[in-house]
Amino acid sequence: MRKFIDLHLHLDGSVPVATVKKLMKEHNMPALSDEELRQELSVDSSCKSLDQFLEKFALPNKLMQTRHDLKTIVYDLLVELKQQGLVYAEIRFAPQLHTKKGLTQEDAIEAVISGLNKFLADQKKQKTSPELHAGLILCLMRFADNQKQNMETVKLAKKFLGKGVVGLDLAGAEGPIPNIKYKSFFDQAKKLDVPYTIHAGEADGPDSIRQALAMGAKRIGHGIRCAEDPELTQELIKKQIVLECCATSNMNTKAFDQIDSYPIKKLLHKGMKVTLNSDDMTVSNTNLPHEYKLLEQQTNLTPAEETTLYLNAVDAAFTTPDEKIRLKALIQK
Repeated sequence: MRKFIDLHLHLDGSVPVATVKKLMKEHNMPALSDEELRQELSVDSSCKSLDQFLEKFALPNKLMQTRHDLKTIVYDLLVELKQQGLVYAEIRFAPQLHTKKGLTQEDAIEAVISGLNKFLADQKKQKTSPELHAGLILCLMRFADNQKQNMETVKLAKKFLGKGVVGLDLAGAEGPIPNIKYKSFFDQAKKLDVPYTIHAGEADGPDSIRQALAMGAKRIGHGIRCAEDPELTQELIKKQIVLECCATSNMNTKAFDQIDSYPIKKLLHKGMKVTLNSDDMTVSNTNLPHEYKLLEQQTNLTPAEETTLYLNAVDAAFTTPDEKIRLKALIQK
């Protein structure tokens, strides 16, 4: 079985459909047909923008407001990722989005960590090899009036660093509020030695990526629109900045419009540190094996190029040197 590494995977955008059904039943919510559920949870080719894409997070977020729900979702997702052949994943979520029914951000983080730990313990008992290891990235949100919540997330990332949490991110609708407005949070993260990635160059163009670089980002969530700016592309190559590319998602949000001209291969051959990821499995109705297959079919991605993408992901992962040795050994097998 092939082995995969996903560095850019949103928890709320990847809640397994079977888990949504199970939790809706537990919460006595009206049952939906499979077609109604698909319309609530996933986009199709008619999706016009990132804003429309983000509407699909409404139902999952209703089901992510208790410790039990969060623990269940992360556990079920990890089981699914393991079945797909993943050996390492970084799962991101914004703790401040899970406080609508009385949980604190810290409660939400602890619940997700407990789901992760339960999965890891069960995997050990089952003695299945190779093991799937995972880390959690906490997202700050691009809202107008949540400075206090964002700073709390930064501090909690430090508190739980190495205990399940591996880093920070900035997420949410890109464009209305420039990335640079959030610089103070990432200055603080840097002081606390918390690694981070920043969403940029998806709905917004090259300038958004430049701002992320000015904030010290060594990894960029998406970043695909650097292709519009040759000078920026050269800067990213020179600095060996890693792009977390998500092909199907970029088609859905209209960051890019034709899969057969998706530039991951071209960027790879220029020397860019690109990786391939799933982003939002349920919203985009995809998974990482599907993403690789799609690019093999539509862009003639070769096994040698895929190996380079995997190795780029290992180098960029927010994990320990020992874990990187394990992952490289698995890939080289």
